[in-house]
Amino acid sequence: MKKFLAVFDGFYMSKSTLDYAIQLTQTANAHLIGVFLDEFIYRSYNVVKVMKTYKNYEEKMKELDAKDKKKRDDAAQQFQKACSKAGIHFSIHRDKGFAINDLKKESMFADLIVINEFETFTKYKQESPTRFMKDLLGDVQCPVLVVPNNFKPIDKIVLLYDGGPSALYAVKMFSYLFGSFMDLPVEVLTVKNNFMATSRVPDNKLMREFIKRHFPKASFTVVKGGVEEQVIGHLLNHKENELVVLGAYRRSELSRWFKTSMADTLMKELDTPLFIAHNK
Repeated sequence: MKKFLAVFDGFYMSKSTLDYAIQLTQTANAHLIGVFLDEFIYRSYNVVKVMKTYKNYEEKMKELDAKDKKKRDDAAQQFQKACSKAGIHFSIHRDKGFAINDLKKESMFADLIVINEFETFTKYKQESPTRFMKDLLGDVQCPVLVVPNNFKPIDKIVLLYDGGPSALYAVKMFSYLFGSFMDLPVEVLTVKNNFMATSRVPDNKLMREFIKRHFPKASFTVVKGGVEEQVIGHLLNHKENELVVLGAYRRSELSRWFKTSMADTLMKELDTPLFIAHNK
């Protein structure tokens, strides 16, 4: 049985993370772990402001800490109730160390992480991708499904393929985790910068042979132009609720496409779940 992690901030619990995690867990018949990153120094209130405002600030902080604990406990109970209702296998981890370090360690023992693209694990909101997400995606030890704020049931898979090993690795990892998704339409999308290039995918014969074994009904689309513009334009013109599979996030990878800027752009421009994996 596969092990999926749904990652939550107990102060601002992401419903879309919960909904996507449950759908994917049901699809893969996996075990879902709710990882609540209850970092010990992270509070919902401003400690300095409380100390300056209240003479008996220690008592006030105890009161506020109790409220914080209840918020986090309520979030864990919400996760428990949703998983029980969905009839999936689940458990809960309450990690109290430094959030990013705890999650990276958990990723070593997981098959997939599901997390909202706007998570910061601070009181402050940031634009997507947040600093926390950049840090996580740069050094995570398993594939990550980055989800938007609004849940939409997935009804199509798009595999981004540029001919590089990182893109193919992401396709493999997705296939190994979600073989049963083959009932959904699958599209292999390739962009070529050279308008004079052929309309065949890179390593055409080998790639088609590989895809046929994993996604027998997949279609192939080759478009020409700027990579980011073509990918975003292609996806925005679709009515389906797509899940996009893409390769390496790290700048050190050799892939022509999937450097940090590409993944960042997709998170900024698309309201679409992204399955991101990289080989090291």
